[in-house]
Order: sequence, then C-alpha cells, then structure tokens
Amino acid sequence: MRVLVVEDEVSLAKQLTAALRRAGYAVDHAADGEGADLLGHDENYDAVVLDLGLPKVDGFSLLRRWREAGRTMPVLVLTARGSWHEKVRGIDGGADDYMTKPFRMEELLARLRALIRRSTGKINPELRCGSLVLDPRSGRVLLEGTEVNLTSHEFRVLSYLMHHSQRIVSQSELTEHIYSQGFDRDSNTVEVFIARLRRKIGPTFIETVRNLGYRMKDPA
Repeated sequence: MRVLVVEDEVSLAKQLTAALRRAGYAVDHAADGEGADLLGHDENYDAVVLDLGLPKVDGFSLLRRWREAGRTMPVLVLTARGSWHEKVRGIDGGADDYMTKPFRMEELLARLRALIRRSTGKINPELRCGSLVLDPRSGRVLLEGTEVNLTSHEFRVLSYLMHHSQRIVSQSELTEHIYSQGFDRDSNTVEVFIARLRRKIGPTFIETVRNLGYRMKDPA
C-alpha cells in the first residue's frame, strides 16, 4: 500500500515517513502544496496525509483541486488549527478524516488503516482469505495460525491483493502501489514477489488470471 505525506515541517515529516514505512507502507513526501498537487494528479495513492498550512498552495485548495479532478483517494487532514469551523471546512472540502496537532502516531496509523479499509470495502481490521490472515495493525501474516515471515515488498504485495480480494489486480497496478516515487519500478519484479509469496504461503492462494493479473482465492 502506498501513502503520500504532505507536510512542510521537516521533523514531523521525517517522523511520519519513518512511522509509515515501519508499518509497511511505501511512502512519498511533498514539502509544499505545489509538489503535492503534481504527485496527487500523476501518481496513484491508497491514502494521503495532508497538512493544511502549506507553502505555495494551501491544503484546502489542494484538496479541492484533487476532488474536482476526480481523485478519490482517502485523505486524512492534519492541522494545528483546532476550531470546529476549520474541521467542518476540511470535511466539507473532501477530507475523509481530521486530526489536530499534536497527535499520537498510533492514533494516526489506526485512522489511516480504517480509511484504507473502508475505501476498499473491508469491514474487519484483519484481512482473511481462508486460513491466511493479514493483520495491518501488527504487520503480521498468519497461515493456519503460524506466522509467515515476509520481506517488506512481499508484505506490500500481499496486503494490496488482500485489500482488493474482490477483483483482479493487474501487474502494472501492483507496481504502482508497492513502490515509492523514484524507486526503479520494474514490473517484472512483481512476478518474483508473487513467486516468493507462493513458496511461503502455498501456491493456491494467489491465482494468475491470464493476460489480466492476479486475484486472491480461498483454496477451500
């Protein structure tokens, strides 16, 4: 899963980026509204963490531009402003959730998980496919109750497939959502990650749909 952090405060941006990467996300960062505007239009994100008090283009304007352009990714707004009318303006402007600084990182991660879960039509915190369980809260994957050790990229691939288990996911879509900006996005490596996952969780959970992509499948 891939997240964009839009925050101009250097220390907070570093904290957010580090925490999200530890939680298993591919993370891009923009320090101003102008750069974030380009990324939000050109790249596909599973969620955005957006500060409102940005240089060049403010967060409200940025959010309005994205929504007017039809960009539907969940947006969690961050701001130092705590008044109720600012919250209302943020939500009415297209934000999906709102947090006032200072905040606890654990709460932000929980809210982000909930936004991504709802945007993909999931109800339960844990993602399940038969005897395979992925818990985004702990970053653990269990197969028949036994923990499976995955690399960060293997975890991202499996997480994305399980979040979108109701449909076929193309190889190019997977590539867009497991790498940060600037990373060498070789779509052929997705096949490598799929092969590794099949060795670790078994060959039957991830179905290859010829010429289309991959789909999670309950072997039972």
